[in-house]
Amino acid sequence: MLPTTLNTSEVKNSSGTEIEFGRIQTVDRQLTFAASLETPNLPHRILVSHLETGEGISRRRRSLVRVDKTIAGQVDTTQSVKVSFYAVADIPVGQMTAFAEAAHVNAELISFLASLGASTTILYDGTGNGSASLINGTL
Repeated sequence: MLPTTLNTSEVKNSSGTEIEFGRIQTVDRQLTFAASLETPNLPHRILVSHLETGEGISRRRRSLVRVDKTIAGQVDTTQSVKVSFYAVADIPVGQMTAFAEAAHVNAELISFLASLGASTTILYDGTGNGSASLINGTL
């Protein structure tokens, strides 16, 4: 279960600085957090949601974690723009008796995004192999 506030280093920016978030909305299987220091015109949000489809052994759950941050435009400074990153899990829950394999695949994604080669350190600065590819549009 997610906490009501994310304020003990659960979320950090690229310099490793903690960003605090508080729960602002829960509807069905969707939860929204807002950054505690966001301004009304520049929302900074985290969304967590889950959707199940199918029945029996065909049942699947799609889960989403999404971070959206609205910033002032850097080219046209009269407009604001949104930057979004998200992860989606698509898990065949009807065919699983435990979540060990799902945890392995999640760890593989996290390590690809946030590390280099044999490093055991999480890189918050966007220089991990997968993160650099996402940010810079490189292959």
